[in-house]
Amino acid sequence: MTTVFLSSAIKFLFLFGPFFVVTMFLVMTAGESDAEKQRIALRSTISAFVICLIIFFVGPSLFKVVGITIDSFRIGAGSLLFLTSVGLVNNGVRIHAKGLPDEDRDDISVVPLSMPIIVGPATIGTVLVMSAEMTSKTDIIAGLMGMTVALLTVLASMLLSNHIKRLLGRTGLNIMSKMSGLILAAMAADIVFTGIQGYML
Repeated sequence: MTTVFLSSAIKFLFLFGPFFVVTMFLVMTAGESDAEKQRIALRSTISAFVICLIIFFVGPSLFKVVGITIDSFRIGAGSLLFLTSVGLVNNGVRIHAKGLPDEDRDDISVVPLSMPIIVGPATIGTVLVMSAEMTSKTDIIAGLMGMTVALLTVLASMLLSNHIKRLLGRTGLNIMSKMSGLILAAMAADIVFTGIQGYML
């Protein structure tokens, strides 16, 4: 159980991309009070948790209803995750406010901060694959615990975003984002090769 928990926590942490989230959070909450920033951070984390929870438990049923195999979804999700990792490596977190959708301030905690910034398409696909692979109750509990810890880390990074920005600076955030992209690329390759292996067996 401990191994599954640690593995899930690390995977989810890189999937959620805390350094990317911090940068987007700083851009979208510029000029807001500290209390409002805390409210937005908390709401976005809760929303992301609910979204992931639904995906986690609906995933196995979705495969049966749609009639696709877990291996085919592994290949698709892994490919999408690889494209996400390429974007992080190439572009880092250089995204400006003018590139953001024109959303009301009351809504940014859910859209776009919670989804698709924290929980993007690649994350959704990967969570679906992970949920389908966890068949025992022990693995499911460990996986959910890992996801919760990862989201709490993302929440903490948003709450401490000003301190992180002062500590790392824009260059530091870009470097950490690129490193996260490299790890995501490795995760994507593992998911794709597992899917291909499943087809060949």
